[in-house]
Amino acid sequence: MLTIGKASEQSGVNIETIRYYEREGVVPKPSRSAGGRRLYSSDNIAKLRFVRRCRDLGFSIPIIQTFLSFTVRRDRSCGEVKIMAENHLAEIDAKIEKLIRLRKALLSLSKNCDDGIASCPMLEALMKDGFSGSILGQGDK
Repeated sequence: MLTIGKASEQSGVNIETIRYYEREGVVPKPSRSAGGRRLYSSDNIAKLRFVRRCRDLGFSIPIIQTFLSFTVRRDRSCGEVKIMAENHLAEIDAKIEKLIRLRKALLSLSKNCDDGIASCPMLEALMKDGFSGSILGQGDK
């Protein structure tokens, strides 16, 4: 059994984040010593690593909780996990597309900037009505 500091080191999860996950019910609360200190088992640390890896992949807390429930319920299909992963991939693809549009818009706006002129074309373009629709190819989002 390990203290929260050692659990943090071994799992790669910050101490405050571990406490947050416990409060939110993402991971079970660990047992306590006679003095009230949290004591983490190897199973607790494995779950913390699992959560950290899922967070590294950008999964939300509710999805991670679902994944954790699947690890104890063997009657669940891998197909359900695949669907969740594919949905997450679609969200990532949409974010990438938006970032590409934003990059192009910023490049377009900043190419007209020059330190030597009194008015700034980029700031003027940003002040115009209808800016986001014309530059980003979409309305205000």
